[in-house]
Amino acid sequence: MRQSTARVIRNPVLTGSHPDPSIVRVGPDFYVATSTFEWYPGVRLHHSRDLVRWRSLGGALDSTRLLELTGRPDSGGVWAPNLSHVDGLFHLVYSNVSTYTGGFTDSPNYLTTAPSINGPWSDPVLLHARGFDASLFHDGAESWLVNLVHDWRPGHGGSAGLEATVYDRVARRPVGDPVKIVLPPQVGWIEGPNIYRRGAWYYLLTADGGTGYDHQVTVARSQALTGPYERDPFGPLITARDHPDLPLQKAGHGSLVETPDGEWYMAYLVARPHGRHGPCILGRETALTPVTWTAEGWPRTPTGLPSVEIPAPALPPADPEDAPHGNGDPRPREYDGFDRPALGPDWSTLRRPAAPDWLSLTERPSHLRLRGGRSPQSLTGASLVARRVTAARCAFEATVEYRPYGVQQLAGITAYYNSANWYYLHLTADDRGRAVLRVASCDRGAVSVDEAGEVHLGDTTRLRLGLDLDGAALRFRYDTGPGWRPLGPSLDATVLSDEHAEDIVDGQIRSLGFTGAFVGLWAWDLTGAGLPADFDETMYRVAE
Repeated sequence: MRQSTARVIRNPVLTGSHPDPSIVRVGPDFYVATSTFEWYPGVRLHHSRDLVRWRSLGGALDSTRLLELTGRPDSGGVWAPNLSHVDGLFHLVYSNVSTYTGGFTDSPNYLTTAPSINGPWSDPVLLHARGFDASLFHDGAESWLVNLVHDWRPGHGGSAGLEATVYDRVARRPVGDPVKIVLPPQVGWIEGPNIYRRGAWYYLLTADGGTGYDHQVTVARSQALTGPYERDPFGPLITARDHPDLPLQKAGHGSLVETPDGEWYMAYLVARPHGRHGPCILGRETALTPVTWTAEGWPRTPTGLPSVEIPAPALPPADPEDAPHGNGDPRPREYDGFDRPALGPDWSTLRRPAAPDWLSLTERPSHLRLRGGRSPQSLTGASLVARRVTAARCAFEATVEYRPYGVQQLAGITAYYNSANWYYLHLTADDRGRAVLRVASCDRGAVSVDEAGEVHLGDTTRLRLGLDLDGAALRFRYDTGPGWRPLGPSLDATVLSDEHAEDIVDGQIRSLGFTGAFVGLWAWDLTGAGLPADFDETMYRVAE
């Protein structure tokens, strides 16, 4: 996350994997919800009062009561949350995708509510599973649920358009049959629908062009909620499609908000590739743009293009607590000595929430204890605690204390994308039971271990591990006491990119790449015994 002392907003405002932003204002407070896929806690939330500085609130869905991610595929799980506020309650709608291959998308949509952005969140209500990217539109006493309708049949393009269903806020369920939204002719595949009302017009904001470099935000309007809609003749509200040299790419999936003074802004996703239309290691991030309205009643962004720097709204500067490091701790948030009773808001866990059966911050004070989990190929039971990579040049360090007894027990630090793409600097034992330090790699499911380059640790069981990301290069290092030493060759960090993870053959999806890269702490115990590893003093530093 970036901050600025001038009255400008620097994009992206939420760095690292924060796609599909849904923005809402409640009084003077702005909140953004973003997708989290297979990571807990589900649906990341951020708060601001001036749109310049943003503070992470962690995730809303922090338990299996609210979200079940066991067995979810890579880049499945939570897609495109929608956050709104009505009747004194926050309404959070989200998809939980369990399948997206073979033409099928199993995407049940749920709703949970809370009186405060910090919860408690109610037991989720199943809305339906006809499609994904569901959103709620509130219009006085009336609410509508709007979503893409998925079509699994070969040759039908995957989408049967958009639909709207009346939602009963008292009964907390959709009522009646869905109504097909009449879209402009030749509209093609659109997703991420959001409806807004301004005067006599209903405005339909959609994400078009897929999720890659042709992504864009488009707008259409109608004097009836279900249409027919007409497209803005000016073209996309924002896109980088025809401008491959812009630093911000993939602009799309927008959400509008109005400030207390009547200024309009849009939150939308962007990506910062390595090179011209290159791989996106950081994933898709959240950006903002001002929006004005023409005399004819159409919304406009300043240039129609994503910009790194935009004017901030005429709002009072944020309170100090809204600064990324404004929690009263003299150390930056990127440092964690695990002195608190719960993981901080920047940490995420893979497919299972932080729970005492595999993770503890109290068994050994001022340490994070991870009990070794299952292999990377398992879609359940991983013991991985990680944070988003937020910059092209950064470093991550951690102290680990661990005594493995065999080759099936490993603990260390990782640069991780998904189950098929990762790097792992780890302590383990060789065939004679001696402690060694090794690097393992996985590239599209092909695993390799650099046994020739291993370091014998002797009696050393506590040491410091580090990694450095420099654009497309990743390097590991370690310190047993005398200082840092490199381990292994320079590694290809583009293995950790959205583009490398995506696997689509002849139009058939095998794997999606939605999450961006993470760095973190990982413990395996393939014996099933759950041998614990203790971690301390993690540090994440951005070099730019």
